Amino acid sequence: MASERERRPLDFETRILLLSFATGLPGSLVALALLWTGDYSTKVRWTLTVLVLAFWWGFAAALKERVIRSLQTLSNLLGALREGDFSLRARRPRETDALAEVMHEVNALGEVLREQRLGAVEATALLHRVMEEVDVAIFAFDDQARLQLVNRAGQRLLAPDSGTAEVLLGQTAEDLEVADCLTGEVARTLERTFPGGPGRWEVRRSTFREGGLPHQLLVISDLSQTLREEERQAWRRLLRVLGHELNNSLAPIRSMAGTLLHLLEREPPPPDWREDMSQGLSVIGDRSESLIRFMAAYARLARLPPPRRTGIELSELIRRAVALETRLAVRVASGPRVELQGDRDQIEQALINLIRNAADAALGTGGGVFVAWQREDAHVSVRIDDQGPGLANTENLFVPFYTTKPGGSGIGLALSRQIAEAHGGSLTLENRRGETGCEAVLRLPV
Repeated sequence: MASERERRPLDFETRILLLSFATGLPGSLVALALLWTGDYSTKVRWTLTVLVLAFWWGFAAALKERVIRSLQTLSNLLGALREGDFSLRARRPRETDALAEVMHEVNALGEVLREQRLGAVEATALLHRVMEEVDVAIFAFDDQARLQLVNRAGQRLLAPDSGTAEVLLGQTAEDLEVADCLTGEVARTLERTFPGGPGRWEVRRSTFREGGLPHQLLVISDLSQTLREEERQAWRRLLRVLGHELNNSLAPIRSMAGTLLHLLEREPPPPDWREDMSQGLSVIGDRSESLIRFMAAYARLARLPPPRRTGIELSELIRRAVALETRLAVRVASGPRVELQGDRDQIEQALINLIRNAADAALGTGGGVFVAWQREDAHVSVRIDDQGPGLANTENLFVPFYTTKPGGSGIGLALSRQIAEAHGGSLTLENRRGETGCEAVLRLPV
């Protein structure tokens, strides 16, 4: 035990005190030597010796106290920062020495930490407020699949009868019957009945870390209401178009039928009644034929089969579609060789529809049609420009059966976009910038 005490290093305070004594040791020894070797009385010698030793001890103790007190102040300030108390500040000495710089930096650190903590508290409060207000169920599970965080929508979904979400915290995903949502695909839709009610739900899952441990964030949103609203909007658009087309055909049929009935009831019949009957029946037949074409076009749009993908060389397909337009010469720019995987017949039909629309617009103004394509990363863009009058109204472009052309069916653009989206692409139509005419861009994945 004695050897261990001998090997134990001296503490910082003792080392400071010993260094203070060592600093005054040479001067004290010289003073005492001169005192005791000089011609002084014994009383003077002992008095001066006591004074020298007292001053020596006092200055050493004062030096130690000054150093230790400053370090204790810094320790208290840093301890307060560690505990989250940013209100304490060090009184900065007037001198611009090293100690003053240290105190200044500690005060600046406290101010920065205070501002960061205030910002974090405000951000957390805003996050909780947003989570409570959004109509999407949000759950956070720890690495043991225990619920750590839930918002109001999540509480209404899993515990609608409870008045607070705290009853759910700490329960496992198994207890809450959402364990299957924490496995499988990270984003999917499912039809399921939760305690809050049945419906069709979109489930999204992601991971994050807190305290070095993995956590899972689960987001469940109700798609039923959105889908029902989209369905109602689709029905409204469809009924508006169907009603318009049916009225256009049935109104003249009804009018002509009434005219023919009145003609048959006349006694005696007029001399040209046979001619009038023939013309009336011809009108009725034409409008009936128009209705038949309309319903056939609707059936064609509604029954578009899924694409049967094969290898396609794009330039060959474009040139075949261009060759079918004989009313004007369509200019085709040279482009890169691009291989696609898609339904040859469907993509060709989409190109034919777009080129035909461009030609219809260009013929009205005597302009031309220009076709080009280019590779863009994982997609290829086919651009079809015309020098027609341009688009006056872009809101109803892709509404089925909406058309501004005499004799048009109104399904060409809708069918082309449906084909593009079935292949994972898109179709856009807008007026050309700086020039007259319209630009159609068909994007398809490579």
